[in-house]
Amino acid sequence: MCTGSDGWSILDVRREAPPFPAIRRPLIATTPPPKRHPYNQWAPDARALDLVGDKWTLLIVRDLAGGPRRFVELQRVLPGISTEQLRSRLNRMVADGLLTRQRYREVPPRVDYELTERARDLLPVVGALARWGYRWAWGPPRPGEAIDVGAILRCAPGLAAPLGLRGTVELRITDGPGSGVHVLHVEDSNVSYEERSAPEADARIEGPERAWVEAFGLDASRTELEISGDPGVAERLLDFLAAVAVRAAAVA
Repeated sequence: MCTGSDGWSILDVRREAPPFPAIRRPLIATTPPPKRHPYNQWAPDARALDLVGDKWTLLIVRDLAGGPRRFVELQRVLPGISTEQLRSRLNRMVADGLLTRQRYREVPPRVDYELTERARDLLPVVGALARWGYRWAWGPPRPGEAIDVGAILRCAPGLAAPLGLRGTVELRITDGPGSGVHVLHVEDSNVSYEERSAPEADARIEGPERAWVEAFGLDASRTELEISGDPGVAERLLDFLAAVAVRAAAVA
């Protein structure tokens, strides 16, 4: 045993030294804040807006259209939202019966959020907003706007596909912050969305981010997109999602 010049042993010092203060981590609040601006009006639209009229709520619904996501995954697809804003909004949506929260005993802790049936019933509302935006507010990307082609594709489950369009299409964005693989499946005018590879797909569409921006722009140019598999299914799907088709249908 080592002894210092003053006669204290190392063991004695350890016994006498005060314990290190415990590190206290802030608890994640699960109680949603009160609504700041309720409409307080007995009307169905006002009641609906009391639940979904806050900023970010409908975009969270859109971004959960393909299934459950973790908190960090929602942060990734919602540029501009702060951690506290997202946490507050998710807590509010769970309390309002729009989301379920599933906790897993993992390290680090994992929490998944998923749409309830009540919230999935909002997908046609998201689709209607997308069509209105295509008709009245669409144009090239503005300075400072985040580009995420996946956000456009996640609106698709709220849209009614044209009769006769049927099949599974894999859509791949090969570069940019929104790079990834997406799958749209259409059957009987219903559209479902997933983020995965689809070896069973009837068609595949692939291209860099700029090519997708042009394809979903007002000119609907597809010169840089590569299509394989059934070109008819791929082209009809792109027609269905394109802004130019929405505007033509509105004029007809």
